[in-house]
Amino acid sequence: MTVYPDRAPLGRPTFGRPAQPVSPSTDVAPAPRVSPLAWARQRRTDRALRLMSATEDRAIHRLGRDWHVIEWPHLPELARTSGGEPGKPKQPPAMGFMAIGPGGIFSVSLAQHGRSRVLIAGDVVQIGGRRPPYISQARRDAKRVAKAISAAIGQDVKVFAVLAFLGSGPISVNGLPKECIVTSFRELDRVLESTGSRISHATAAKLSQVARNPAIWVNQPYPGASGYTWHPEGSAPGDKGTQRG
Repeated sequence: MTVYPDRAPLGRPTFGRPAQPVSPSTDVAPAPRVSPLAWARQRRTDRALRLMSATEDRAIHRLGRDWHVIEWPHLPELARTSGGEPGKPKQPPAMGFMAIGPGGIFSVSLAQHGRSRVLIAGDVVQIGGRRPPYISQARRDAKRVAKAISAAIGQDVKVFAVLAFLGSGPISVNGLPKECIVTSFRELDRVLESTGSRISHATAAKLSQVARNPAIWVNQPYPGASGYTWHPEGSAPGDKGTQRG
């Protein structure tokens, strides 16, 4: 029987330097133990986040060239988690995006409900016995977007709140909320296109450029944070105002 000598494990070349032995007593923090329930919840949350990301990609293709879809900046103050009631598991974090097009600026909040029935009565949304604050969150997001963009361009802009449900379960409506458009994601493109034409393509492109700048979302936004000098509709940088004697 032929006996071959032991070979060193394959790894990165040391280029002439002696290999450093690994001491078994190296101080390495042990991995935290995760309970099966926490692992299952995290897995469900990760799956929801991947689904939301794919949904945003589909929205870009469905809205068409006239619309600019901007993902919300990933900042701590923009992270929201629904639920949180004692004894009840938290819902996956709500996500969404901004849609800027002929109809104006829309803050679109996405809410996943799967196959569960959605009951809407004014400002109250009930899904599977829970009442997540989707309506109030959508309004707060729209106000936050309006505040940031208005401060960046130095003019007050209107941002419309939209709550789009993502799932196959039925949606029952007994009274719509105020200052918030509620729709299913399948009908989102039709709803936004039905808002008419409030701004031109050039204005939508300018607003998209401002919204994509991360500087306007950090701390308190201030005029000029977008790096773009805003000019009213129909005017150019070289235009002079009319002076009256």
